[in-house]
Amino acid sequence: MDSSQPPPFLSSFLGRYDDPIHPSSSRPYVTLTFAQSIDAKIAGRKGKQLLLSGKESMIMTHWMRTMHDAIMIGIGTALNDDPQLNTRHLPPRPPNPAQNNHDKPYHLPRPLILDTYLRCSPTCKLVRNYQQGLGRRPWILCADSIEAVDFRERFDALEKAGVRIVRIPGTTEDGQLSLPAVLKCLKEMGVCSIMVEGGARVIRSFFSASGSASSGMVDSIIVTVAPMFVGDDGVGYSYEPGSDQVSGFKQVFTEVLGRDSIVGLVPVHV
Repeated sequence: MDSSQPPPFLSSFLGRYDDPIHPSSSRPYVTLTFAQSIDAKIAGRKGKQLLLSGKESMIMTHWMRTMHDAIMIGIGTALNDDPQLNTRHLPPRPPNPAQNNHDKPYHLPRPLILDTYLRCSPTCKLVRNYQQGLGRRPWILCADSIEAVDFRERFDALEKAGVRIVRIPGTTEDGQLSLPAVLKCLKEMGVCSIMVEGGARVIRSFFSASGSASSGMVDSIIVTVAPMFVGDDGVGYSYEPGSDQVSGFKQVFTEVLGRDSIVGLVPVHV
């Protein structure tokens, strides 16, 4: 694999989000992506981070990040993994003598954290990278009306650290942010494409919200399947309890990168 360029299958598969007639025009184009074991686990016991992706598929994931305006995770992933969500695994770009310029940096997606109650730490890597000029300003999306005594204190601490806090009106019955409201707000703020990386609850929410044409919120799905078996203690993903919709998918491609299998799908609404 030539790591200096994105895999051809990736470019052709994701080169559709700016199509003006695409049904996602009223919201950002959404790519749902994650790595899983062969028994469909994405994390270890109690959400412990697992290194599932091999080197080649990790590079592919970092190329994918350069192809989206923003990258979204849930607060569980932010707390458990403390990710950077950057492109550090891509090779340095050489100078272009013809244009007499230095290395042009890779496009970095805007970090988005779904954090209903503002549990994110103001000293996490995403915030520190922004403060040091190594990453884009994180946006945290929280509920619009929270009555917790220390909510304002957490709000002020995150704002002081440089985080932009976006308050989303309305929550679901279990107190989570409404995905339609989140996507509508982000589109209004100029975000046209989002790469959703997880974790389990976020993946589950997007799957559950994509069971019909009227509520579909996922446009592309890219799954990295690692040749590992995690076992029953691992964390998987499934539909939200009580969901009466089942998503169907059309397989567009299957590629092998190193030891991993990469599967690309698009939703099929029945």
